Amino acid sequence: MTNHSESALSGYTASCGACIGIDHSLDYFVQGFIISDWEAIDRITSPPGANYSYSISASINAGIDMVMVPFKFQTYIDELTALVNSSVISMSRIDDAVRRILRVKFVTGLFEHPKTDRSLLGMVGNLGHRELAREAVRKSLVLLKNGKMPGKPLLPLDKNAPKILVAGSHADNLGYQCGGWTISWEGGSGATTVGTTILDAIKQAVSPSTEVVYEQNPDANFTKGKGFSYAIAVIGEPPYVESTGDNTNLTIPLGGIDVINNVCNNGSPCLVILISGRPLVVEPYLNRMDAFVAAWLPGSEGRGITDVIFGDYDFQGHLPRTWFKRVDQLPMNVGDKDYDPLFPFGFSMSMNLQSGHHHHQ
Repeated sequence: MTNHSESALSGYTASCGACIGIDHSLDYFVQGFIISDWEAIDRITSPPGANYSYSISASINAGIDMVMVPFKFQTYIDELTALVNSSVISMSRIDDAVRRILRVKFVTGLFEHPKTDRSLLGMVGNLGHRELAREAVRKSLVLLKNGKMPGKPLLPLDKNAPKILVAGSHADNLGYQCGGWTISWEGGSGATTVGTTILDAIKQAVSPSTEVVYEQNPDANFTKGKGFSYAIAVIGEPPYVESTGDNTNLTIPLGGIDVINNVCNNGSPCLVILISGRPLVVEPYLNRMDAFVAAWLPGSEGRGITDVIFGDYDFQGHLPRTWFKRVDQLPMNVGDKDYDPLFPFGFSMSMNLQSGHHHHQ
């Protein structure tokens, strides 16, 4: 392990049911220790827990040192003890695991200082941390489309536009920006923590004379005759964790498609910002968008998005995975014989801003 991390979590691998926790390459973590995920060793078998004794022996012998057992820990202790007594797991493997765990506890001073230093709580979410988070948002945005015609980009947006529309389920929802594993296990909707929504960030970024009209779910007639210079639609997925996020259609939920249809192709150019933990189906709607940005799950600092779409900074992000056209193409990877993505792995675009254009607002 590096000096920065003393433990590693052996997580679930949804597409690799039988190999959870039994990868013998774990031995290369020389000084730290490996901990399994919540009930993960149960899932070595199908169905989970079908042969708990095997799950224990396979994972411990593969190099897992600490096992996350939320409920049936007495059963685990009894089974593990029996496996050691019958020499299926050697005492030297137990000694090795205990030695690794104790070493980390000694190195981190856990025996001398078993509790956290509450005087440091004030650092959590401080300005420096928020600036770093905002920078991470700027650098992770991926520009996927900019203009319907070559040479006629929509971005960067004009900060001095007289009147603009902001719409969509994710425009003014901090919890949705953050996704799962935020404050609570599954995340939430609304003001779940302290931060800046994308709508608030837009209001801060534009000129004081710009009228910002917010309508979460505009109907087909909403934009007509309103004279919007442009529209920003912020749509995406609600927060999810683990298997609660599994679905077979990967379409944009929460009325996002209606927002695209009602906001784009209505006279005003439209930027669509997608908030999601993964690529979603955007065909056949892409051709209706003037510009399209994948913002992933930006978290609390919505101003990282406006830093870029209004041109204070350029786009730097590359697609970290292939963006498919249809779910029936999945799984889809670079090197596949029939690789036919909507956007290939590593795809990136920028606004080609001049270097003098980068300045912090």
